Amino acid sequence: MSDDNETQGPILSMEGVGKWYGNFCALHDVNLMVELGEKVVVCGPSGSGKSTMIRCINRLEEHQAGTIRVAGHTLSANTKRIERVRRDVGMVFQQFNLFPHMTVLQNLMLGPVRNRGVSRAEAKSLAMHYLERVHIADQAAKYPPQLSGGQQQRVAIARALCMQPKLMLFDEPTSALDPEMISGVLGVMEELALAGMTMICVTHEMAFARRVADRMIFMDRGEIIESAPPAKFFSAPESERAQLFLSQILSH
Repeated sequence: MSDDNETQGPILSMEGVGKWYGNFCALHDVNLMVELGEKVVVCGPSGSGKSTMIRCINRLEEHQAGTIRVAGHTLSANTKRIERVRRDVGMVFQQFNLFPHMTVLQNLMLGPVRNRGVSRAEAKSLAMHYLERVHIADQAAKYPPQLSGGQQQRVAIARALCMQPKLMLFDEPTSALDPEMISGVLGVMEELALAGMTMICVTHEMAFARRVADRMIFMDRGEIIESAPPAKFFSAPESERAQLFLSQILSH
């Protein structure tokens, strides 16, 4: 079977993945498969490896053991392979990472024009389509510093969607927002989930996870401790570590 066969198997496959920072083991024997259209929410205590794991999926972090395959492509140090995977994977971070000197519209057009060879007219049409989708089309001519944090995060989501990814990664996308901004961003993410977007989301927003997730992943100390449907995970977590985590986070 060709390494570039995108038609078979899961959209993401992680097998025996390990990651170290010096002597510190950030990920240990991580195994995870995600099917096209699946919504996976990753939770766990701070420092458990959640962000490191999803940053390895598009090679923002380099894994040192095991295999990661995305949309049929095995991640390696090969630059062309990394670029190919990144075209299939959108990512939304805690911080918005928008270019402050460019308008919202220009921020969204940049990726498709530079990385996908799309014409400026097509990129503009695409950008406006996704700004409409995240309910912020009226802000297209503004610059990011003129927007609220919640609006900037919606722009960041629209920017990722403009690359028309097969998989969206969210790394605690609401953790830097004021409480009143959070529901708007989660609402946009929920709409994407309902529309069939394949998503892996690291978040502490457990009500959102209950509504959206097909599967909950609980991590601790660089390992996947538990993987279960939300109903089972929230009502009867198997591990003591997951039970303790939920008792702490759900009591707030």
